[in-house]
Amino acid sequence: MSIDILIAALVLGMVSSLHCVAMCGPIVLMLPVARNNPERKALQIISYHLGRITTYTFLGFIFGFFGRALSVAGMQQYLSITAGMVMILMVLLPKKTFQKYSLSTPAFRLIGRVKSAMASHLKKQSFFSLYSIGLLNGFLPCAMVYGALFGALSMQNVLSGMVFMAFFGLGTVPLLSMVNYLYRYITMPIRNRLQKLIPYTIIVMGMLLILRGLVLDIDHVSPSVMSLFIKAEPNCG
Repeated sequence: MSIDILIAALVLGMVSSLHCVAMCGPIVLMLPVARNNPERKALQIISYHLGRITTYTFLGFIFGFFGRALSVAGMQQYLSITAGMVMILMVLLPKKTFQKYSLSTPAFRLIGRVKSAMASHLKKQSFFSLYSIGLLNGFLPCAMVYGALFGALSMQNVLSGMVFMAFFGLGTVPLLSMVNYLYRYITMPIRNRLQKLIPYTIIVMGMLLILRGLVLDIDHVSPSVMSLFIKAEPNCG
């Protein structure tokens, strides 16, 4: 797995957190942390993020599994190119284009149950409750997570998909952690300016995936055709 892809996943997570401040900021502010105990509060916030990263890694396992299946079928090049194109189209096409094909409607009832479970844990200050809130929060609909999952899908094996999503989750930690400490200073005008970076990051990520699929033999960016077909176990049959 290219180090450039991991860095791109980390940066995508960092930039995505600008979007998360607006969407998940209220949840972070509602976390039942020990506000008069800085050390315990920090550990509780870490527990919350570990829960989110666990969910993202699990989703990376699922999408990496399907990506591996397509890789074995010799479709990894086309999958990487397609994933990159979809990510770029998510930015370039008007939002109403995707609203016509709402894929989340059948899941509304499940999302409601997730939110109810989160609400029950918001009443407790245990580390398990904070971890559970993060775990459940990771399953809530998020366009930025969807974009990252396309990246995980284009990986060639399950482990790479999991690592990709774990790095994405790690990238979201710093800014979301600051919400509990500096939220009053992150004004709406500042958030609006920062969110303008998100489309450019998604496009760059999409371009990296497309280059990866074009097998141009560029170190750390676009592997050669031969490297794509190297298998862990030789086929001597």
